[in-house]
Amino acid sequence: MSSIGDTASTFCATLVDEWIHSGVRHAVVAPGSRSTPLAIALAARSEIRVHLFHDERSASFAALGLGLSTSIPAVLLCTSGTAATHFHGAVVEAHQSNVPMIVCTADRPPELRDVGAPQTIEQTHLFGSAVRWFHDPGVPSMDAASSWRALAARCVSSSTGSRPGPVHINLPFREPLVGVPTDMPDRRQTGVGRVVRPAVVSETDVLPLFEMVNGRRGVIVAGRGASPEVLTLAKKLGWPVFADARSDLRVCDENVVVAFDAVLRSTRFSDSHFPDIVLRVGEPPASKVTAQWIQRSGTVVVQLQNTEMVVDPDHSAALTLVADIASGAASLASLMTVPVEGWLSDWSAAETAAQKAIDSWCDHNWSEPSNARVVTSTIKQGNNLVVSSSMPIRDVEWFGSVTPGVQVFSNRGTNGIDGVISTAIGVALGTGVSTTVLIGDVACVHDSNGLWALMQRDVDLKVVVTNNDGGSIFSFLPQAGVVDNATFELLYGTPHGVAFEHLAYAHGVPFKRATHGASLAEALATPGTMLIEVPFDRSMNVSQHEALNTSIVQAVESATA
Repeated sequence: MSSIGDTASTFCATLVDEWIHSGVRHAVVAPGSRSTPLAIALAARSEIRVHLFHDERSASFAALGLGLSTSIPAVLLCTSGTAATHFHGAVVEAHQSNVPMIVCTADRPPELRDVGAPQTIEQTHLFGSAVRWFHDPGVPSMDAASSWRALAARCVSSSTGSRPGPVHINLPFREPLVGVPTDMPDRRQTGVGRVVRPAVVSETDVLPLFEMVNGRRGVIVAGRGASPEVLTLAKKLGWPVFADARSDLRVCDENVVVAFDAVLRSTRFSDSHFPDIVLRVGEPPASKVTAQWIQRSGTVVVQLQNTEMVVDPDHSAALTLVADIASGAASLASLMTVPVEGWLSDWSAAETAAQKAIDSWCDHNWSEPSNARVVTSTIKQGNNLVVSSSMPIRDVEWFGSVTPGVQVFSNRGTNGIDGVISTAIGVALGTGVSTTVLIGDVACVHDSNGLWALMQRDVDLKVVVTNNDGGSIFSFLPQAGVVDNATFELLYGTPHGVAFEHLAYAHGVPFKRATHGASLAEALATPGTMLIEVPFDRSMNVSQHEALNTSIVQAVESATA
């Protein structure tokens, strides 16, 4: 196990190595003690010219001059405390003048903050809105080593992006401050974190992406923001599309894989079908199984997204094209000539087998996955589906049916369960079409205020409440097997005992209780706004999910043997 000093040294050596790879050639250092790990790492590399300035203000303006004259960010480093405050003038000038700069402020570890430790001030967001990006990765830990290169690459890309400017990373170090670097994490052969931002997409702009995907076996992971052009691209590539519930691509098509989470639970199938490359379009799905499969495969990940927001929680994106997704997919498809052969058929067979297994199991077992299956299969084209975070979004993603012509919405920016009913009301008001919201009982209680005056609003809203009297998602987490049952129920199960029939009547909302698939389908077909309670036994939820997944895995393996 690496010591504290060795870990910090390896962390800093990795940052410097990646900065050099990204073209950084100058560092300006104001002397101090706490900045020792990064100062030594900079001085150890001949590719970096280190310029020492005793005064921090002078150092910062020298770094400004380097960025101004070369259009390449210089690394600017100081120790902790007020030293960093003397950088502010140059940082603001870099901000206003669009000059790239990587500002590194060393800091004391968390245990020395707010206790009167010397040379310690609040350095978080020290430069406010004058930086293009701020990040504090915390005290270096080998557990986070896989993210170090991505951190360094993002410093450069954020500093040199569509609007160049300063970035600020605050680096807390524990003593000892001197150590010996160990093996640095590997760099992907394709490079790390390259971002392309064309104003108008052309074939030239997508060439880097084309060169990476052409003739290779890959998978498209399509989330919110995907368009029909993405499916056209998949056909030109000969690739499967993992269609997230929010992708608007959940249609009956040989290239579309809806049950991708369940299919990938077959280790025999998933480990024998690692792709050469993954193209992630839009926002990622909730499926942890998919993320772990991609990470386990070690494959290259490239992205097509329509916002500047960084969507790369696993620090794996080698190339990101920020552009209109429809235009980007269409331009890329226009370059394709022949789809890759012998790759799609197994995925199509696995999807067909999985869907048959889900239908069969749900026909014979009433469960929360069955509930999601009924909701998705009965919703009419042209209508909306709003899905709450926690278990509903997962059950729809894992076990929901195709939803052609249905817009699916979910608050997945922060994955909260707050405001879901009110969000659905807003969706119904904004679109003017019938809307169904699938929501858990805790989320429904959390936003019961959304029911106020609901019957006075010009909406047609079905609120389907999966009621298992508590937070069922926690039963899937390690806490369930660690704490005793009483403690688990108190802290995680959180039974509430709410009578949803009375809640609906209190707001004048028509109410129905559905206890099987037919009664749920009947309630959903009834015109008008309604709250539909679907009760379940929470203690059965994990075992039912496991049984369904086992059934799907067996079907997939039989169909693809």
